[in-house]
Amino acid sequence: MERAVLVYTTWPSIVEAEAAGRKIVERRLAACVNILPGMVSHYWWKGKIERAEEAVMIVKTRASLAEAAGAAVKELHSYTTPAIMVLPVEKADPAYHAWIVRETGGQS
Repeated sequence: MERAVLVYTTWPSIVEAEAAGRKIVERRLAACVNILPGMVSHYWWKGKIERAEEAVMIVKTRASLAEAAGAAVKELHSYTTPAIMVLPVEKADPAYHAWIVRETGGQS
């Protein structure tokens, strides 16, 4: 069975994250996205430290769709350089893993 992965990204607002997340799920690039509002980020940008309130999005998908999911994040994002990191899933409940694969167009 194909490996599951998580795509981690952040968004400038819950509104933008929800709109993008819905499109990512509609396109079957993810079985689910989790959006966590209320994150505060401190980061270097253009030579100085910035602070921003953001929302975290965790995209649950399969390894073969990680690149397409990341491309969708870039397409839908307002940031010049959005955070996009693919994290391997070491282990998942077999039924949940099968659901991720099935809902993203794969066969479990």
